[in-house]
Amino acid sequence: MNTSITLADISIRNELQPGDLSFLAYMHATLYAKEMGYGINFEGYVLDGLGEFAHQYNPAKDKVWICEHEGKIIGSLVGFHRDSDIQFRYFIFQPKYRGIGLGKHLMSEFIKYAKASGCKNTYLWTTTEQATAISLYTRYGFTQTEEKFSIAFDKPLTELRFDLAL
Repeated sequence: MNTSITLADISIRNELQPGDLSFLAYMHATLYAKEMGYGINFEGYVLDGLGEFAHQYNPAKDKVWICEHEGKIIGSLVGFHRDSDIQFRYFIFQPKYRGIGLGKHLMSEFIKYAKASGCKNTYLWTTTEQATAISLYTRYGFTQTEEKFSIAFDKPLTELRFDLAL
């Protein structure tokens, strides 16, 4: 935990700006390569999803939380409206911003947004390697609903789906 940075030092904007999604792809690719050993196929997966989001982005239904510190993007969360569900995606922080309460804050904001949307369910995909994130998801009421083996990120792993009825 970085005690010199507090939640009050972080600004969060909900307006998507040009370059945001590209930076989120870069952040995912570099952090997950370093921390989890994910390869180029993970980057492609993230780029595909962010491209889909960019082409379908509807500010009346979708929501972004772009977290910044000293004018630089340090994290994010995206709520992506999909038919009658909302997909929780791109929840990531630079390592020095973990442990300051930002994840809990964004989880609370996401759940408020999801409930206000009128959707009945929200879901996310993660991997078994994301133990800290899974702990946070379950504290907020998400339950595991699916599990599948994958090599999509250039290494064997287990992907998990979690759902939260709203």
